Amino acid sequence: MNSPTPDALLGPADVRELAGALGVRPTKQRGQNFVIDANTVRRIVRTAGVRADDVVVEVGPGLGSLTLALLEAADRVVAVEIDDVLAGALPATIAARMPARADRFALVHSDAMHVNELPGPAPTALVANLPYNVAVPVLLHMLATFPTIERTLVMVQAEVADRLAADPGSKVYGVPSVKANWYADVKRAGSIGRNVFWPAPNVDSGLVSLVRRAEPIRTTASKREVFAVVDAAFAQRRKTLRAALAGWAGSAAAAEVALVAAGVSPQARGESLTVEEFARIAENKAENMAEGKAENAESKAGNKESAQP
Repeated sequence: MNSPTPDALLGPADVRELAGALGVRPTKQRGQNFVIDANTVRRIVRTAGVRADDVVVEVGPGLGSLTLALLEAADRVVAVEIDDVLAGALPATIAARMPARADRFALVHSDAMHVNELPGPAPTALVANLPYNVAVPVLLHMLATFPTIERTLVMVQAEVADRLAADPGSKVYGVPSVKANWYADVKRAGSIGRNVFWPAPNVDSGLVSLVRRAEPIRTTASKREVFAVVDAAFAQRRKTLRAALAGWAGSAAAAEVALVAAGVSPQARGESLTVEEFARIAENKAENMAEGKAENAESKAGNKESAQP
């Protein structure tokens, strides 16, 4: 690991000075809350387990608080920033505060939801203070788009952290929990107080660790097919799966057939199922549809034969 530079990281006065010089005022629209505590960003880097050979992608670097701490530890950092002013200023901040590492930094000025490729070597880690209002879709997009990302540590709103890391049966277990678990083993990795941000948010924050599954979920269903079941199950989470999946399957009876074939009780609810069980349900709908088409084809062929003189 590279030796920390004592004055390289941003403190409260540095953040406010940079923001003032740029005419930047954090906006709720983009969920901006800048970290002003150097100890916190170094803690995030330690918790993320960033190694000297890692290529780290960071989403929403803002003024560069976490970016600088990542550059201390990683081989290379690629930051994705949507804000025009912040994106324009960040390279100069890196060059001024950590000149020896500036060539290890790259900026992508874009909406993270539209990023499908990154400059340089493939990323091995994702570490980010994600904007609260887009945290889950951005996280899932990055995991789906960059399969080389092995380890992820994100700071998100505490409530979102709880949802992402929830186990089946939990009251907060839902769509984010299942979809994140499709890609990775997910767990809570700590809490962050409000006083390390400027402006201080009205909610606490949490760290979530995601370690990419060594083996993908074993299923013949596609991710799109599995996620369609998940979305349907939680769209009406108070209903039994037989009822909640009726639209997805074509009817409640068809949903029951897929559920029973998957070994899942039709009276169960979505919050009790693992991602593997959702995958089995998706598989069995596909299999039942294929069988149904084959039966229809045979039936039509039989009808044609019987109709011949």
